Amino acid sequence: MRRFQDVIEGLAVGATLACLIHCIALPVILAALPALSSVVPIPETFHILALAFAVPATGGALYVGYRHHRLAAPLLVGGAGIALLALGVLRWGETPLEAPVTILGSLLIAGAHVANWRLRRARHVHLA
Repeated sequence: MRRFQDVIEGLAVGATLACLIHCIALPVILAALPALSSVVPIPETFHILALAFAVPATGGALYVGYRHHRLAAPLLVGGAGIALLALGVLRWGETPLEAPVTILGSLLIAGAHVANWRLRRARHVHLA
């Protein structure tokens, strides 16, 4: 079961990092190469679909960790990150606030996953 949880946590961290790279790289690329935005448009539905994936993936992984280590901090930090992602996509999409809000949300989620992973690992070490 621990191996499965590590895989889920790893996938969640990977998805968060992919989101972070997307949030940082895309505005930089679009600012540097305005012509690229007309060649490779990213539809708004992409962000909504990514959010729809992030909410259950992050929530599930952090909740499973919480059930093991019983510390709410990663769950709360991850929840704040999800809230920021949702605000960035649903409230401030296509505005100057979208990128910084979603980047901050992604960083919070990544930090929560790393903390969750460390806490789960520490608990298993102490039980062994």
